[in-house]
Amino acid sequence: MRVSILRLIVFLAALVISWLSFGSGLFSGWWLLLPAAAFLVLLQLHERIRVARGRFERAAAYYSRGIDRIEGRWRDCGEPGNRFLDEDHPYAGDLDIFGTGSLFQLICGARTRAGEETLASWLRAPASAGVILARQEAIEELRAGLDLREDLAVIGAEGLAGVNPGPLSDWGTAPPLLVSRRMRIAAALLSTATTLSLASWLVRDSGMYVFLLLAALQGVFSFSVRRGIQQVLEAVERPGQDLELLSMVLRRLELERFQSSRLAALGLELTAGGTLPSRQIAGLNRRITMQKQLFRPIAALLLWDIQMAYAIESWRIGSGRLVARWLAVCGEMEALCSLAGYAYEHPLDPFPEIAATGPHFEAEGMGHPLIHEDHCVRNDIRLSPDLLVLVVSGSNMSGKSTLLRTVGTNAVLGLAGSPVRARRLKLSPLVVGASVQRKDSLHAGTSRFYAEITRLRHIVDLTAGGTPLLFLLDELLHGTNSRDRGIGAEAFIRDLVRRGAFGLLTTHDLALAHIADVLAPRAENVHFEDAIENGKLVFDYRLRPGIVRRSNALELMRSIGLEV
Repeated sequence: MRVSILRLIVFLAALVISWLSFGSGLFSGWWLLLPAAAFLVLLQLHERIRVARGRFERAAAYYSRGIDRIEGRWRDCGEPGNRFLDEDHPYAGDLDIFGTGSLFQLICGARTRAGEETLASWLRAPASAGVILARQEAIEELRAGLDLREDLAVIGAEGLAGVNPGPLSDWGTAPPLLVSRRMRIAAALLSTATTLSLASWLVRDSGMYVFLLLAALQGVFSFSVRRGIQQVLEAVERPGQDLELLSMVLRRLELERFQSSRLAALGLELTAGGTLPSRQIAGLNRRITMQKQLFRPIAALLLWDIQMAYAIESWRIGSGRLVARWLAVCGEMEALCSLAGYAYEHPLDPFPEIAATGPHFEAEGMGHPLIHEDHCVRNDIRLSPDLLVLVVSGSNMSGKSTLLRTVGTNAVLGLAGSPVRARRLKLSPLVVGASVQRKDSLHAGTSRFYAEITRLRHIVDLTAGGTPLLFLLDELLHGTNSRDRGIGAEAFIRDLVRRGAFGLLTTHDLALAHIADVLAPRAENVHFEDAIENGKLVFDYRLRPGIVRRSNALELMRSIGLEV
C-alpha cells in the first residue's frame, strides 16, 4: 500500500515538473529523469513485494492445510488422485487408497505430477525390505526438515502439478530434428556477411547490391529450413515452461546436504552430469527467451530463429536424456517429503518393524489412519506362521469391514516406508489382496457374485509371485445360497492357506465360523459385539475372541420403523 502511494506521489511530482519545465520554463526538462528513475525503482520494489506476499500467502495456506489434516478437516482440500483409480487393482479401491477422502488425499503434498505418480506407485505396490528401511531412514531425516518441505510447497506461483513427466521425458529423448553442423555454420556466416554489408551500405553508402543479394540468399536459406526450425520451436514450447517450473524444485534440492543413504544417493544423481540441473535448465531458458525477445526485423537479419533453434537442439542432444532422471529424482523426493509431512503431523505413529521371515502381521493398538484420533478405536491383531487365519464374526455395522480396511491400509503404509497408525506393528514383506467393496455392474453386465469371484481369482493369482499374500475378505461369497457358500468358502480358504497366504475374512453368517475349527490351530474365531441401551444399538468396536452370539438385524429393522 505504501509503495502504491509513493508511486502516485512520484507520478504527480512528474506532472508538476513537466508543467514547470515545459509550461513555465522554470526547470530544464532533464529534471524529469529523477521522477522517472524513482518510478522504475518503485516498480521493481513493488514487484518484489508482490512476489514475497504471494509466497507468504502460499506458506500460510500450506500450514492451514496441515492444521486441517491434524484436526480432521482435510477431505475438502488436496489432490484426491482420482486418475489413479483402477477397479482391477487388488486392493486400491477396496481400501480407499485413491479418491475423495482417500489415503492419497491425506498424505500427498507433491506439487509435480512426477511426485504424485511416484507416491501413487508406492501405495499401489509393496517395496522390498531393503527399500522400506531406506525410505524409513530418509523420511525420519525429512521429518525434521520443515524448512525444506515448506519451500517445496510454496515454490512458484503457478501450479507445478502441470509438469507432465511423460511428454517431458519423451521430448528430451526424441530423435534430433536438426543435426547438420554445416547448416548451423552456414547460418552464422550468412547472417554475419549480411549484417556487415548492411553496415557498409549505411556508413559508406556503398555495397547496396551486395546486401540485397545476401538478403535474397538469406530468404532462400530460411525458406529451405523453415519446416525443421518450426518443429523445433513448437516442440520446445510446453517442455520449456515445464522445465522452468521443475528447475525451481531442483534448485532448492541442490542446496540440501543429506545424511541418510537414500537421500544422499538422490543428491548424487542430480550432479551425475557434472553440472547442476538448475544451471542446465537455465541455459535452455536463456535460449528460449532470447529467441522470443529480439525485435523481429533484427531477428530476421541475424537469422535468429535458425540459430536459436540449433542452440535449443544442441541443448536437447547434450542434456535431454537427463530430463527423465531429474524427474525421477524430483518425484521420489516429493514422495518422501509427503510421507515425512504425514510423519511430522502424526508424531506418535511409529515406523513398523520389518520381519526377516514371514508371513507376519502383529499389531498393538492399531487404528485406521483416515479416522480422526478422537473417534478411532484401536485393536490388536496377530497373524503369524502359527496363526494364519482370523474369522471375524459380528452383526451389521459392528466394525468388521472397518477392521479389514484398518489392517490393509496400515499394511500399505508400512510397505511404502511410512509410519503406521498403531502403537507397534511388525510385518514381513507381503502383497495385499482385498475383496471388500464388490458390486454388480450394469455396464459390464455382471452380478455382485460374479464380480466377487472374479476378484477372488485375481487374489489367488497373487500367490504365484512367491511373496506371502495377506488376504482381506469381507462377507465371503455373500451372493449365493448358504450351502454353496459354506462349501465354497471353506475350499477357497483352504486353498489360500495351502498356497502360503494368510489373512482375515468377515461374516455375519455363523455357518462360516466353522472354518476356524477346520483349520485349527492355525485359525481362530474373533468377533465384535453390540448392545441395546435405551432402545438404541450401541457398538464399542472392540475385537474379542470367539464367535459372536447374537445378531442385530431385527433391532436395526425396528430402529427405522419396520414391523418385524
